[in-house]
This record gives sequence, C-alpha cells and structure tokens, in this order.
Amino acid sequence: MIRTANHGDEYSFTISRERGGQRLDLFLAGVLPDFSRSHLKKLIKEGQVLVNGNPVKPSYETRAGDLITADIRGPDPDEALEPESMRLDVLFEDEDLLIVNKPHGLVVHPGAGHSEGTLVHGLLAHSPHLAIQGSPLRPGIVHRLDKDTSGVLVVAKSSRAYLNLIGQFKEKIVRKDYLALVYGSPAKSEGEISSLLGRHPADRKKIAVLQKGGRVALSRWRVVKNWGETALLLVQIETGRTHQIRVHLSHIGHPVVGDETYGGGKRRAKNIKSTRVRELLLGAQRQMLHAARLELIHPVTGKVLSATAPVPEDFQEIIDGLDSDSEQRAGEE
Repeated sequence: MIRTANHGDEYSFTISRERGGQRLDLFLAGVLPDFSRSHLKKLIKEGQVLVNGNPVKPSYETRAGDLITADIRGPDPDEALEPESMRLDVLFEDEDLLIVNKPHGLVVHPGAGHSEGTLVHGLLAHSPHLAIQGSPLRPGIVHRLDKDTSGVLVVAKSSRAYLNLIGQFKEKIVRKDYLALVYGSPAKSEGEISSLLGRHPADRKKIAVLQKGGRVALSRWRVVKNWGETALLLVQIETGRTHQIRVHLSHIGHPVVGDETYGGGKRRAKNIKSTRVRELLLGAQRQMLHAARLELIHPVTGKVLSATAPVPEDFQEIIDGLDSDSEQRAGEE
C-alpha cells in the first residue's frame, strides 16, 4: 500500500498486491487509526470515500492497484456548530479528556428541537478542539445524560481518547454510580434488574421493558436511605441504554420522583399519605436522578480516574426535607 497524497483531511491510497482482498472499511480503519470504523463506514456510505473515482459499499473488497480517495473533513460551514459561552463545572481536564458536572435542564447535544444552547455548544466555546469522530453534531460525546438528569459526564478531546473511551464503555470498564430518589419502600436492601429494553409499542417516545426484541440492560441498586414512602437508591448500570434507570425502577414499582414520563410525576405525589412529604415531592420540578460518580481508565496514562459530582441543590433540599420529616415523626411517637 502506498499513500500517494495527504492534503489536510483528504487522503489518497494505492492498494498494493499484499493489501488486496480486504474490506474497504477495515482497510481504512487500519491506515487511519484516529478514526473509528463506524465513522469511516458512515463516510463511505455518504460517498466521501471513492474507489477509482466511484462510490462503493463499506464491504467492497479492495484489489491491487485500486486508488482510494477519502475526504474526511468536518461538516460544511453551514452545518458547523457555533460555540456558545456558558458556565461549565469542570471536574477534570487535560489535553485528552474533559469531565464536567452537567446541570439538570441542559441538553447534551443538538437534536430535534435543540439546535442551540446545548452542552456541546458550551464545550466548543471552552475547548475548540474536541474529538471529531461520530456525528458532527456530537463532537467528543461518548455517552449521554438525559436533559433533566444531572451529574458527571466525560468528553473526549482527542481522537485517541475517543476511540479508547468508546471501547471502555463497550467492554463495561467504565463504572457509573447514580443516586435516584424513588417512590415506595423497597422490600430488600439491594437488587438487580435485567431485561430487554426497546421502544414502547404504543408510544414511540418512551422506552419499555420488552419480552422479546430490544437490547439487554442490567442495573444494580441498593438502598442508601429509606423514609417509608420514599427511598434513596444508589444505582450502578452495566449498560447505558436510553432511559434505562428510569424505566427499570418504574418496572419494579419504584419510579423516580419527578419523572412524569415513567410514573413518578405529580399524580403519584398526590397519593403520598404524609402531608409534609406530599407537599415536598409535589415541588419536584424534574426527575430526581443524579450521576454522582464516574470511574474509568485514563486513555493515555492508564491510571484509574474517578470524578464525583455533588448532589445538586434541588435534590439535596428534598433529601433534607425527608430527613427532617422523619425526625419530626419520630419525635411525635
């Protein structure tokens, strides 16, 4: 294989006799290690990779003498994201990684209905160099938190960090600890929830536990505090499916407080017997779910790296209120 040109983000390769007979996407992943195979497959499908001047499929089998040209530039200027200055709570940063404490109410990346004001816009203002693999609207993003979930989120600044972190999440090396305030009093002190998760058959905006189809999801939980009608759980997830914790906890009868989508909204709060607790929970303006801690292996140094995000004020106020109510009831008995 001979590289015949490399102009910025445009590459040209000539396939030697020894390198023939390999899938195009695999070949490119080998010669362009800074880019993920999924990203390269996407470029091939979009026609940004040509073989002898013609678009082909990712499964194309290379042949000796083939001229491969690859245009791996970022999005067009009209599609490029505009950085937006915003206050970020940075927990850790070096040239490869950025770990932030995401506040609730902030969308992680652009999508339907959110073309500006996302965390990604703020990240670009803070650090213009983020890993470009994957979607151009999600630079550096290797995992997500729901809009109304707060807490620790890691972002890749370099290509080597992006590919390594994607691998760590896939291999379940990253440890993710969440705090969830839920309704009800769990019968056990800890438990495990394993199921298939997928789109709800009747409401495509929701996720549901399925009997067949979907993807395997595993959550482990233990009780941190139990106030009787509510409890605080520490939840560790082995997988990172959409809405996983919220769906799993609702499935076992303990929906997250403030979660209108999965049974933890104001209707549930109105059924609370204690007047003080009922008023406290009716005041919840979002789901009480917080990504408290993240532990991973640094992609470059190989050292264990952990980051902890303090419980946000609105979450802590409810915990303090539940503690106060519990103490008051104990004093009345």
